[in-house]
Amino acid sequence: MSDSKITIPVARRPNTVGIGCIRRLAIGAVLLGLLPVLAPAAHAQGWGDAGAGREIAERWCSECHMVSPSQAEATPDAPTFMEIARNADDDLAVVAGFLMDPHPPMAGLSLSRQEIRHLVAYFATLR
Repeated sequence: MSDSKITIPVARRPNTVGIGCIRRLAIGAVLLGLLPVLAPAAHAQGWGDAGAGREIAERWCSECHMVSPSQAEATPDAPTFMEIARNADDDLAVVAGFLMDPHPPMAGLSLSRQEIRHLVAYFATLR
């Protein structure tokens, strides 16, 4: 046996950009453009179920707060949920912390940690 190497010719692709590459770049650009739209939904899912949060808000909070844009009336002194969501400055953990230790006139409100996560997820949808 000899130590000679066998060379097998390999077909190389020319250095051109093909349709497939352009298609992948276009899809990537579209997805990147959607990132700001999809990010709040992803963040909300990290907290809990926004639908369950809306139900909790309608049941426990709507007597004083306007909990959705479609609600007809609420106490004028209580901030709306939309205002609370906007004022949270990208840190909904502040809202969660407040709900864990509510202050007057909400002192009687007692929510489980899961209910709080659901409410915070709902707040995220109102931004």
